[in-house]
Amino acid sequence: MTDDLFHELALTLIPSIGPQITRQLMSYGGSAKNVLLMPPGKLRRIPGVGPKMVASLTGPERVTALSRAEKDLRQAEKEGVEILFYTSKRYPNRLKLIADAPVILYYQGPADLNAPKIVALVGTRQSTEYGREQTERIVQGLVPHQPLVVSGLAYGIDILAHRAALQEGLPTVGVMATGLDVIYPAAHRKTAEKMREVGGLLTEFPFGTGPDRYNFPQRNRIITGLADGTVVVEAAIKGGALITAELALSYDRDVLAVPGNLGSLASEGCNALIKNNKAAIYTEPRDLEIILNWDAALHSGKFKPAPTYSPDDFSPDEFALIAVLAAAPGREAQMDDLAWRAQLAIHAVAALLLGLEFRGVVRALPGKKFVLA
Repeated sequence: MTDDLFHELALTLIPSIGPQITRQLMSYGGSAKNVLLMPPGKLRRIPGVGPKMVASLTGPERVTALSRAEKDLRQAEKEGVEILFYTSKRYPNRLKLIADAPVILYYQGPADLNAPKIVALVGTRQSTEYGREQTERIVQGLVPHQPLVVSGLAYGIDILAHRAALQEGLPTVGVMATGLDVIYPAAHRKTAEKMREVGGLLTEFPFGTGPDRYNFPQRNRIITGLADGTVVVEAAIKGGALITAELALSYDRDVLAVPGNLGSLASEGCNALIKNNKAAIYTEPRDLEIILNWDAALHSGKFKPAPTYSPDDFSPDEFALIAVLAAAPGREAQMDDLAWRAQLAIHAVAALLLGLEFRGVVRALPGKKFVLA
């Protein structure tokens, strides 16, 4: 239990402090400990912090959060749970690129959340025999690439994807809408326990959190944010799988959909995604390889890959800016947009960009734009 993590966890446990304001507080305070020790007068000068939030950060809610953080850290240590604040070097790099990424994650398992290849498989809870067959077929086609398979541990396509991955010896991570100590649905406990051993379970919700229905749409952004692309196997015209696909599109992540029979309620959503050009059609593993640039040509030396950057070589704030630029169209963005997407104060971004420019990592363009060099 480190002092930094103790205060970072406590900050996230204050009910009125959401992800965006947490990043804002961190950019002004420099550390969670500084934020929690900041006097009311200084807190009130931070944009977005009002009287109620000041009361939460300095009153009884703060004391309760500190007590809860100590308890949860001890439970995490006992159960082998890793707690990742968004500034941690082990926080998933792909997830850092989405604007509404969670500021805290609870993770249990050996799978690498920064694996070279990660794909999400999602679909309806009311899956059909066709959906089961296609899920197994997709996972079998993934085997040569040995990716991490991500899904939501729910009934239907999700649990089929996890079980198919385990069957094929692929690591698989379930993103939960509960605390790690609350397996939901309980019928999937045996699969979840196997995943703890060879894959992983991941959530943004603290220990003891039950399956509140509002948590499920919220966890879907983590599923898509973790992955290079999302494959929708079966989906009704309305439902969680289509919400997940829309989230992936909003994050500029690739979406593929498995077509189904006309008139099949379980495939209406997939067919609509393809019809409206929101998803590429999936008919064979080659489709996924081409869309996600996993095809063999990219590894034959004919194509020069874009430069990669290690978080070990930069401060958390510097790497946040690099990650935003790497995901931007043309690998360039305006300073104001960078500040918003990285959740950093504009004056801090200006100084950071200047330092990165001196190191040859970024290059300034007209109109307050910056591009990865």
